[in-house]
Amino acid sequence: MKQPSLTKYGLYYVLLFVAILTGCKDNESTPANDVDLATTTLGSVLTGESGKTLYFFASDVSGVSSCTSATCMGNWPVFYKDPATMKLGTGLTVTDFAVINRPDGSKQTTYKGWPLYYYKNDTKAGDVTGENVGNVWLVAKTDYSIMLGNGQLLGNNGKTYTSDYKEGTGNTLYFTDGVGRTLYGFVNDRNKQNKYTKADLSNNATWPLFEEATLKSVPSVLNKADFVVIDVTGTGKKQLTYKGWPLYYFGPDNAVRGATKGVSVPTPGIWPIVNANTQVAPN
Repeated sequence: MKQPSLTKYGLYYVLLFVAILTGCKDNESTPANDVDLATTTLGSVLTGESGKTLYFFASDVSGVSSCTSATCMGNWPVFYKDPATMKLGTGLTVTDFAVINRPDGSKQTTYKGWPLYYYKNDTKAGDVTGENVGNVWLVAKTDYSIMLGNGQLLGNNGKTYTSDYKEGTGNTLYFTDGVGRTLYGFVNDRNKQNKYTKADLSNNATWPLFEEATLKSVPSVLNKADFVVIDVTGTGKKQLTYKGWPLYYFGPDNAVRGATKGVSVPTPGIWPIVNANTQVAPN
């Protein structure tokens, strides 16, 4: 006896059902990225679960989490995913991520050395309400030219200094590059004029130029117009300035995150840190 065949409509519905099942299976096997980039009112930022914004803490400039109290951790939940298995969105590189052990023994993911956090008051994807809380919390970005460090100034002589370069204790807010290396000014420089670096760069190893030829992201509390790139006379080098002050590293900091040895050399205040309170350089 001849077997009944599917009508063309019956075949259509069978194929549709199979397609739906296949689609569901694919969706189940491709979870969302663990870290992504999203556009917000503050530009492109790192995001984690459910698209929530991730943050950096200026007091973590050394690469160790300073957010350890119950209150801080309640307000700023720690982000942790193992970079070895983490799914990343377009534009992110796994080698920029690492893991640190927190003082309580738990783990935390870092980006370019900065421990990552959420902010409890962000209720949905795209919220950036944690920006500039306490002047020390910043949205996590991939391309900061300037970041903020917050901590005790410790000179090359082993002495601690306050923000006015007197011996004493207390945290100071200061500029770093995107990976936490301290930036300095030089009191003998003039507005957009480097008075230190020799044309043959023979002294550049002691106070290396901050060679940032293209200004990228800076904390939102800062005015990008205050940053200008200059040509350093006779060297063929470019240097970033802030409010007219050419910016430098200190060689003996040895590129260590948060090191501030330069503040005591040769005496305190000759090579000061730079921050939003820095006055415009003289002409």
